Amino acid sequence: MDFDAVVVAGGGSTRLGGVDKALVVLDGVTFLDRVLRAVNAAVSTVVVGPVRTTYREVEWTQEDPPGSGPVAGLAAGLQSGSAPVVVVLSCDLPWVTAADVTQLVDSLGSHDGSGLRDSDGRDQWLAAAYRRSSLDQALERLGDPRDKSVRRLMADLDLVWSEPTRSGDDVDTWADLDE
Repeated sequence: MDFDAVVVAGGGSTRLGGVDKALVVLDGVTFLDRVLRAVNAAVSTVVVGPVRTTYREVEWTQEDPPGSGPVAGLAAGLQSGSAPVVVVLSCDLPWVTAADVTQLVDSLGSHDGSGLRDSDGRDQWLAAAYRRSSLDQALERLGDPRDKSVRRLMADLDLVWSEPTRSGDDVDTWADLDE
């Protein structure tokens, strides 16, 4: 199934001491490039955040105003592409793979979305495949996306989740890399 990718990469990384998460290197590859490799099969890929050097060409956009949160970033990213399915990933998912993305898209079925759970069993809304129409409707219901929570945006969607997996683990602190 064709899909577009929206990679959310505009956060402040405050718990990493202000270090740009997208540019943290693990095994010789930045987090951002690791995520971009996972969505290499996307029809179109847009990264929401400041322009950075990546291993392949992508489209860039920014939430308005910059720093207004991941929901505003997702709304900005959805302005690109037209595939009926959108894979949404945050840039701090260094263990997500192309196989995980394929599984997310294949697991969509009749649901609004299919997401990864992290190894602790938490739902990762920014590690999921969604029907574009479902996201558009959720954003319309929400209204102004600035500084709104992703949980609130997704509250009314019918979502299916993976079993807990390392692929769903995001990196918020340096200790997360050692777990």
